Amino acid sequence: MATDVMRKTLDARQVVKVIAALAACALMPTSAIAADAPLPPGGAAILSWTPDQQLVGYRHMEKIDPVRVIRRGPHVRTLPMAATRIDPTWNWNGAIVNTASYMARMRTSGVIVLKDGKVVLERYGLGRRPEERWTSFSVAKSVTSTLIGAAIQDGYIKSLDAPVTDYIHELKGSAYDGVTIRQLVTMTSGVKWNEDYTDPHSDVAQAGESILEPGVNPIVSYMRRLPRADPPGSKWVYKTGETDLAGILVSNAVGKPLADYLSEKIWAPFGMEQDGVWVEDVAGHERGGCCISMTLRDYARFGQFMLEGGTAGGVQVLPPGWVADATSKHAELPPGEGDGYGYFWWLVPGGYAAEGIFGQQIFVFPRDHIVIAINSAWAQADSDQDWAAQAAFAEALRSAAKASR
Repeated sequence: MATDVMRKTLDARQVVKVIAALAACALMPTSAIAADAPLPPGGAAILSWTPDQQLVGYRHMEKIDPVRVIRRGPHVRTLPMAATRIDPTWNWNGAIVNTASYMARMRTSGVIVLKDGKVVLERYGLGRRPEERWTSFSVAKSVTSTLIGAAIQDGYIKSLDAPVTDYIHELKGSAYDGVTIRQLVTMTSGVKWNEDYTDPHSDVAQAGESILEPGVNPIVSYMRRLPRADPPGSKWVYKTGETDLAGILVSNAVGKPLADYLSEKIWAPFGMEQDGVWVEDVAGHERGGCCISMTLRDYARFGQFMLEGGTAGGVQVLPPGWVADATSKHAELPPGEGDGYGYFWWLVPGGYAAEGIFGQQIFVFPRDHIVIAINSAWAQADSDQDWAAQAAFAEALRSAAKASR
């Protein structure tokens, strides 16, 4: 998912018309949106939902696909309101943009900014209410890699340099022989993969969609049939299937479902405000690479958990130094794709981000003590122009938050 800034001149009259239409949609009550359309189809069809289907489906994943609940705990971590609020204005492609116009044009359902753990901005659009969850898409990948850190801290996983096949035995004899957990979480396994969201025959659209071998997880069964393209550790290629493997690796190691382990280590002790839900594959295992649903404030809380070094409820959940290591450059990206890649985290100027298609992001800027979470329903899954516009939005929010007192 590219984050480089690409410039494109827009006709001002077209922009005004689009903003007006989308703003009207954003003001519709949730009940009206839900009543106007049936639940969309699940599975890989999520990649081709219409705009109306997105508005229903992104907030109601538990009604569309099987999910496992991520239980919240008895206490909620408050996110107090800051004394000073922000509402930045910035220049984008020669036009003056503000939060409201950006959210309408980019179909943003929510944006929240924390500075020093306090809310300096919180807005909702597309008829969304603060208590409603929204799907994460690949933001879930960053959660999965964080659970690998927790499993190392707990002694369930020996180290990042352990072979993947030590924890997923069915991969022995496949292209994953000799691949380490570190290479898995940096997407440098060397195994061949196609991540084309517009191609229904791509690996990302087909992996895990059907039982190929009874008794073998469908993701594992699919992935162990893939050929090798490059030596392990030599080349970065974005592979959602490998993040699903990482999730299976964690649950195999800890002996419990991913959602239960996430609840135990982070969700309950850190004080998330609502239960989350995690979409399962056809065999009933959570997809390590996709589709945790949570409230906007809980997205921000997860970013704050990372900002605070991986502690929850006064307990060090992650190994000392894990956050800094996980969010450092471990893989070079192709030109135009970004600043580098960590352990399922993207590097951005001044910090790092979890990113999901159709406009889902959590930004963490450690030196500024700032967390930004954004949920969206973009028309395209992975448009360079959309990512560039959102990067500019995030930078405007960051600058305004830094200047606030």
